[in-house]
Amino acid sequence: MAKISIIGTGFVADLYMRSLETYPHIKILKVFDQNPARLSMFTKFWNLTPASSIEELVSPANPEDRPDLILNLTNPGAHYAVSKQCLEAGRNVYSEKPLATKMEDAFDLYDIATKRGLIITSAPCSYLSEVAQTLWLAIRQQQIGTPLLVYAELDDDFITQAPYKKWLSESGAPWPYEDEFKVGCTLEHAGYYLTWLMMIFGSVKKVVAASAELVKNKIPNTEITTPDFSTATLFFESGMVARITCGIVAPHNHSLRVIGDKGILEINESWNNIAKVKIRKRFVVRRKLVNSLFARRFKIKGKTHPKVPRRGAAAMNFALGPAEVLSAIAAGHSTTHLAEFALHLNEVTLAIQNALDSTGVQLMQTRCPTLKPMPWAK
Repeated sequence: MAKISIIGTGFVADLYMRSLETYPHIKILKVFDQNPARLSMFTKFWNLTPASSIEELVSPANPEDRPDLILNLTNPGAHYAVSKQCLEAGRNVYSEKPLATKMEDAFDLYDIATKRGLIITSAPCSYLSEVAQTLWLAIRQQQIGTPLLVYAELDDDFITQAPYKKWLSESGAPWPYEDEFKVGCTLEHAGYYLTWLMMIFGSVKKVVAASAELVKNKIPNTEITTPDFSTATLFFESGMVARITCGIVAPHNHSLRVIGDKGILEINESWNNIAKVKIRKRFVVRRKLVNSLFARRFKIKGKTHPKVPRRGAAAMNFALGPAEVLSAIAAGHSTTHLAEFALHLNEVTLAIQNALDSTGVQLMQTRCPTLKPMPWAK
């Protein structure tokens, strides 16, 4: 039985709880939140044991209450401080995204974890999903020949005009719109496709980005300026080039296309773990180059990973990442690649996010480790 504890019981915590139900071997020891009312509501809804403080959760007197992994589900501004406190107490940490809002803080977490032989890594974990692993398998099998270019879209419609103040999680937590608008859609969402691309194509060498705040005063009486639109071209060491766009103004579009010299791989929804991966071939008809009107589905045969009912989980299993970390711990495998992956993700994401104030061209200092496909995706 693997043991975890959770810090932070906001909106996303319910998504993790619904996902963790698909892993009955994972036991939740204790939960903490600095908001007593919210903590009470959450623990009663999910029938969990509250902790009176972070100290009680990370350094319990009883050895049986020491978690194998702590999930840091606090708001983004608190990720660094909370993760650091957990690491310094000798606990492995899986943090919600981003790992840290400043790169120097991300490096600090990496250094602490490395020196102490601990794990620090972060969401999102959808690169472990059926759809991402299927996409990777199709590329490895050269279903579209040699991949040359990627177009990835992460637009979520005109969010500021949506009734977001009425959005509640299963246990009643409000959608944290102030955090979402302060942190920005790039830090919140770019990782959903960046992790896929890093897994498949490796390290990003250079980021050429631009970002803008299109809708002003999303949070009244604040002077915070955060991009609500960003676009970046990523140049990978492998030679792959990808363009990724994030925004909360343009109509909903979570599509991805990988263009190869013999066809195109298409996905229409990155936030669905079982979205269809389709292959669209191109050919010549009467001296014209034509992309087929019909796309063939490419599937992995056999069982993949536990699926979460659509109710309350956005069609994603948020526990895939924590489960993978716990499996590595149980097997005694090296986990250095998990920290390196999270560190590279953080640097690439911040390069895009910070293009509002920078020159827009950045060379990456970190590198992405080589990952292996999931056992069921070979």
